Amino acid sequence: MRIIIAGAICLVAFIPGAAQVRVGLPLSPAPQRTELAAAALPDAPTPSAAPDGQQSSSTSKTSSATTDTLAPGEGQQTKRILWIVPNFRAVSAGAKLPPQSVKEKFKTGALDSFDYSSFIFVGIQAGIAQGSNSYPAFRQGAAGYGRYYWHTFADQTDENLWVEGILPVVFRQDSRYYTLGHGGFIKRGVYAVSRTLITRTDSGRETFNASEILGSGISASISSLYYPTQYRTWNKIGQRWLTNALLDFGTFAAKEFWPDVNRAIFHESD
Repeated sequence: MRIIIAGAICLVAFIPGAAQVRVGLPLSPAPQRTELAAAALPDAPTPSAAPDGQQSSSTSKTSSATTDTLAPGEGQQTKRILWIVPNFRAVSAGAKLPPQSVKEKFKTGALDSFDYSSFIFVGIQAGIAQGSNSYPAFRQGAAGYGRYYWHTFADQTDENLWVEGILPVVFRQDSRYYTLGHGGFIKRGVYAVSRTLITRTDSGRETFNASEILGSGISASISSLYYPTQYRTWNKIGQRWLTNALLDFGTFAAKEFWPDVNRAIFHESD
């Protein structure tokens, strides 16, 4: 599914560059020099206990106050990109949420893996891989397509489990994407792609994104157990590892600029 998202970056990531000329007006007066560092990043999650999927009353009030300073639709994420692609982990600009629970981390991984759209995108990826004869041992025809399909689905599910569920729990990291939502196109683009290497802990501190980097590598290594023998090489594992990381790299860029595209073109609200 991330292959499709990365392929859509031409629409989602570059249109905002032009759209910002029309809609990228400053959201508020320029901050004082002493406040520049604090304004550079989106708000961290509020470390207060709350039931799964809910915000505390104080968190909700703070979030509402922040949202009031934004133009309508500015930095506001929707649950899906282009009405199809899951966008469950994206947090709107200015939103303050309680830390993710263990249940929420595994839930987002499951949603990204078993959402109805996942089966469609896996089918598309499998068709592309078969068309380019990526794994000749799978052969062609219906049987060959079936092999491409289940291998692709297993790869996707395996990575989601490690990157969004297991390792965020182990390292106490937040698997959500916090939209920056302000600043120039380059600044926001750099921020978005840097989230491949930088994430937040459950307490809101920035840290190395071990969940992403190690999770992609672990899932690529596990895939060698169910691929044919000739594809169980360090070279193939490294290729799958790099591919997983680059696709997530593109996905973060899509998440960052989707609110701008949505606001400027589709006028969709969640």
